Amino acid sequence: MIVLSKEDVDIREPITAMCLIALASVTQADERPATIEDELGILNPQDTGRKMLTRKIEMGVIRSVTCSLGINVTKNDNHELARELTRKCAEAGYTKAMTWMSQLENNGLGGDYNPDASAEWDRRAAEAGDPVGRFNHGLNLMRGHGIAQNEALGRRYVDQAAEDGLEIAKRLQGADYDLDEVTPDADNWKYAPLF
Repeated sequence: MIVLSKEDVDIREPITAMCLIALASVTQADERPATIEDELGILNPQDTGRKMLTRKIEMGVIRSVTCSLGINVTKNDNHELARELTRKCAEAGYTKAMTWMSQLENNGLGGDYNPDASAEWDRRAAEAGDPVGRFNHGLNLMRGHGIAQNEALGRRYVDQAAEDGLEIAKRLQGADYDLDEVTPDADNWKYAPLF
């Protein structure tokens, strides 16, 4: 808030008077709510953040921009919201959302740890042509994580990802498919074959 004394302002000057009126208008405008909802809808709806994402989910608005914002939500503490939006985006065919659903399932974020669901999302992304999906599906097959182990098929998916230009896939090829090259042993307990 700006406070001016009589000595600071001569209201007889037109420019000074206009500035004071404009300042008063801005101050009053800040006191009104930014978003107004009534029976006709929402005036000035929140267009960023969690409220916007929640509204988009409720409205069934699944578009690339909404999906990219939802994926960014996975990087904060609201994994339930991230999971809900990311699942809808993945089901709508967005392959990046499929790989993020895999990550959410594989790490138990916003739900239980579910290696089978994680592997299924990677498979769907791979079959849709996503290089990261191909790489991850290849790793799952090579490990037998969430899917029956098939090292030869897994290598073929890694090779496809490398052909697509995915650097980490090329690195795995260069290491003669040694999985410790791309996923050090910290999670070996998790990736032991389940079948």
